[in-house]
Amino acid sequence: MAKANKATSVAELAEHFRTSNAAVLTEYRGLTVAQLKQLRRTLGPTVTYAVVKNTLTKIAARDAGVSGLDDLLAGPSAIAFVKGDPVEAAKGIKQFSKDVPALVIKGGYMDGVVLDASGIQRIADLESREVLLSKLAGAMKAKQSQAAALFAAPLAKGARALAALQTKLEADAPAAPAAPAPPAAETAPDAAASTEEETSQAPADEAGVEESTEG
Repeated sequence: MAKANKATSVAELAEHFRTSNAAVLTEYRGLTVAQLKQLRRTLGPTVTYAVVKNTLTKIAARDAGVSGLDDLLAGPSAIAFVKGDPVEAAKGIKQFSKDVPALVIKGGYMDGVVLDASGIQRIADLESREVLLSKLAGAMKAKQSQAAALFAAPLAKGARALAALQTKLEADAPAAPAAPAPPAAETAPDAAASTEEETSQAPADEAGVEESTEG
């Protein structure tokens, strides 16, 4: 391989290491071209399955800040660079290796940790991201229902307390003052004045009678 081509390959591999969520190293010896194509289709567009040169891959890994892969880069090597869900990719590779034993899982790298073949197998046995998200959503929905019940209980008690307080305040409020009585009839004083006048006139009349008698 020409030096320029080697530099290009190293740069591309380093970029794969930097941008991948995980990398699964495999031995592909014995796989046919048709089987390699089938494996790539199985893994989908979020996984780049590349046959690599071990020496160039070691350089690229170091350039990307990935260490600990040297022991895995022995013999014919191909790497699945996972841009999507590592669990789904591990499941696909594990299942394909069962169907086609020529595909051998060597190990991998994820979250700064180098994994052996059994580590990749354990990841493959995990539930996928979609399943976990679905369970998480269900758990959150249940928690929200519980929280709503907890919030509703104090609010209901508060509403009942306010209603009771309002009822008590209405019961304790003083009765409304009675409407003022209508004023007494205007004619009553006039009648009393008339009576007084008649009374005062009576002696005067009597005095007049007495004067006329003496004359």
